[in-house]
Amino acid sequence: MPKLVDVSHQITDGMTTCPGLPEPVIKESTTVAGAVPGHGDSSGRVSMVGATGTYVEIPAHPYRDAADPADLDLDRVACLPGIVVEATGRRRIGPEAFAGLDLRGRAVLLRTGWDRHWRTETYGTHDHPHLTETAAKTLVQAGVTLVGIDSIGVDDTSPVTEGSRPAQATLLTAGVPIVSHLCLLDRLPAEGFTFYAVPAKVRAVAAFPVRAFAVIDED
Repeated sequence: MPKLVDVSHQITDGMTTCPGLPEPVIKESTTVAGAVPGHGDSSGRVSMVGATGTYVEIPAHPYRDAADPADLDLDRVACLPGIVVEATGRRRIGPEAFAGLDLRGRAVLLRTGWDRHWRTETYGTHDHPHLTETAAKTLVQAGVTLVGIDSIGVDDTSPVTEGSRPAQATLLTAGVPIVSHLCLLDRLPAEGFTFYAVPAKVRAVAAFPVRAFAVIDED
């Protein structure tokens, strides 16, 4: 039997994903006026921005006239052969991290170990690991299908960047979805697993939470 490994964070009421983003509001039950009797008190209600918890960024406007979650092809985020690239201890992940690796058609998951700081003040600081623009271009040239990372994103967010996001722009313009805030990548082998990070079929957003998981082939 294959082994399933969850590599996504829980979403809880009032949690912080990144400093400055609105916190999710979750109510266990909600009474809806005019609801069918017996059903209006058990549905619950969630209010949150798309970039909450572990989420996928979609190759949508402004990067290209392409998909949002409602029409994203499933073959971009599901049943992908995965590879974990070890990047622990690196703040800037350059193209040398991928030297000699066959990445074509794969979900490339960057294991930095930054998820150990989740829900702490350290997690959202500018010290988080990230890709260089050259590394992002290397991934595109290698033909990757998806890129994931266990930190707050693929770009440097320090003030010196003045808000530019070259790695994100490079990947999304090329049609490569990005999954941020992964966790527990140390539970995955370097290869020999299939990766899934499917968002709900929501229209008109460029990012949305996912239940990211891997299916490990066990003989």
